[in-house]
Amino acid sequence: MFKIRSVSKTFRTADIETTALDRVSLDIEAGEYLAITGPSGCGKSTLLGILGLLDAPSGGEYWFDGENVAGWKEQRLSRLRRGRIGFVFQSFNLIDDLSVAENIALALEYGDMPAREQRKRVDEVMARLGISHRAGHRPHQLSGGQQQRVAIARAIAARPALLLADEPTGNLDSAHGDEVMRILRELNADGTTLVMVTHSSQHAAQASRVLRLLDGRVLVDALAA
Repeated sequence: MFKIRSVSKTFRTADIETTALDRVSLDIEAGEYLAITGPSGCGKSTLLGILGLLDAPSGGEYWFDGENVAGWKEQRLSRLRRGRIGFVFQSFNLIDDLSVAENIALALEYGDMPAREQRKRVDEVMARLGISHRAGHRPHQLSGGQQQRVAIARAIAARPALLLADEPTGNLDSAHGDEVMRILRELNADGTTLVMVTHSSQHAAQASRVLRLLDGRVLVDALAA
């Protein structure tokens, strides 16, 4: 489904050149659950950004559903990304001025789905995440765990083939974090391809496969124990 070949990413300033990824190759099959681990600064989030078409590699190839998208312009990448990739971030990234339902509906705004179908889809994902009773609330009226549920609902509203989660439990206590992990496992069991960046060895062990990075390179790529 997705594969990268010898992907590198270099960041340059006037005085410093930093290699975030160094010739990384990786295959991700449809329906897989992959956890990416490693110390801070090892390239985890950079790799996730490239997989999500939010960032372009400095070198190498990225094959997305049979097309090498490395080097594509942003407008073309945006069209490819829309509805096919969902994102869940540690910081939730909800809009305070919008209700829960309105935040989730943003994921459907730029497609061609009729308004009635959009409302139905929003209702479906709110029910699935157990937040229907919060539909009219603003994010600041919710707990951290509830905000992350809204973020997940928004990420899956368009039924993406690939869900990317960057430290999805990082701002949550252990109970809410465990609940988010349960939701992610259920989504993967339903067929969603899931790639998650995490510092938690316990959470990484819940994936079917673990990729460990060090200094921008793949140190370990193995099935989870």
